[in-house]
Amino acid sequence: MHAVRFSISEVILNSQNSWAPSEGITFTNISCLRMSLVRPLKPALMAIAIRELNEVPHRVQQDIEALKEWVLKQPHLRACTEDQFLLAFLRGTKFSLERAKEKFDRFYTLQRSIPEVFNERRLATDPQVLDIIRMGVLLQIPMDVDDPGPCVTIIRAGSYDTTKYKFQDIVRVGSMFGEIMMFEDENATISGYVEIMDMTGVTGAHLFALQPQLLSKFSNYADEAMPTRQKGIHFINVPAAFETGFNSLRSFFPAKIKSRISVTSDPAAIFEIVRREYLPKEYGGIGGSMQDISRTMEAKLFSYSSYFQESLNFGADEKLREFRDHVPKNHRSSFGAVGSFRKLEFD
Repeated sequence: MHAVRFSISEVILNSQNSWAPSEGITFTNISCLRMSLVRPLKPALMAIAIRELNEVPHRVQQDIEALKEWVLKQPHLRACTEDQFLLAFLRGTKFSLERAKEKFDRFYTLQRSIPEVFNERRLATDPQVLDIIRMGVLLQIPMDVDDPGPCVTIIRAGSYDTTKYKFQDIVRVGSMFGEIMMFEDENATISGYVEIMDMTGVTGAHLFALQPQLLSKFSNYADEAMPTRQKGIHFINVPAAFETGFNSLRSFFPAKIKSRISVTSDPAAIFEIVRREYLPKEYGGIGGSMQDISRTMEAKLFSYSSYFQESLNFGADEKLREFRDHVPKNHRSSFGAVGSFRKLEFD
C-alpha cells in the first residue's frame, strides 16, 4: 500500500511565480517534487474511488496537471506540488477543481493561524518529536494491504508527562503523520481515517492540558483544509464519572464531525472499531507490540526528513494574494463558485 520514498528533492524555479516581499528579496514558488509517481490502486479501493469520489482512472494524470498548473500560477503560495500530494486534494474534494483549489489554499493559509503547532519544531529530527513517537503516544495501526477500510490512529492521551510536553506538541506530531498519510495512504484519502482517543491513565492535568481552543482550531483545520476523510473520533476508556463531561467536547468540533464522535467507558469498545488482528498485544490484539508500531513510525518519519525541512518554507503570503476576501462563505470561495472539475461524460 505504501510506496518507497525518494530522498532527492528538487526545487522548481518558476519565473511566473516569484515572490517579491517588501524587503526586496525574491523567493520562488517551491516544489517538493522527488519524482512524479502516482501509485495504482488496489481493486477494492479503486471501486470506492470511482463510486464515491468521481475518480476516472484514465484522467487522473490530466486532473493532477490541471491542479498543478493552477498552483504554480498563484503568486501567494509556496507549496508542494508532488503528484501524489495533489491527488490527495482531488480525491478529498471528489475531483472538483474549484473545491480542490479552495482546500489547497486553506491548507497553507490556515496553518498560519495555528503557530503553536506549525512552527520550527515540526521536523523529523526534532528530539521532542522523536520522544513522543518513542513513547507510543500516537499509534498508526497497521492494516492488511487488501483491506479497503478506513485507517486507524490511536492517541494515548494519558501516556505523556504534562510537565514535559504540552498538548500542542502531541498535535504537532499528529499533524506530521497526517501529511504523510496524504502522500502514501490511499485508505486515508479514499476510505478515510478514524481516531481513537484512549483516555486510560488520564489525570486532571491531562484534561487541563487538552486546550479546547486549540482542539477547536485544529479540528476546523482538519475539516476545512486536510483532504483526508474524517470518519470518526472515538473516546474510549473514559472514566465513568467523566463520561458526560467528555460528551460536551462535541461543542468544540465542526458541525459535521459532531455526529461522528462517540464516548464510552467500556474497555471492549475498541473491538467494535478495529479488527482484533490489527491491534497491538497491549490492546488485546495479535498485531505485534506498541513498540513495534512506534519503531515503524519513527523510520517512516525519518524517510520524510527532507519534506518537513522543505515545508518550513511553504506557506501563503497574504500580501501577494490577488483576492483580499479569501474566506469562503456558504461554500463559495475567492476562486469562484464551487464547480465541477470536468465536463460530464456520457456513455
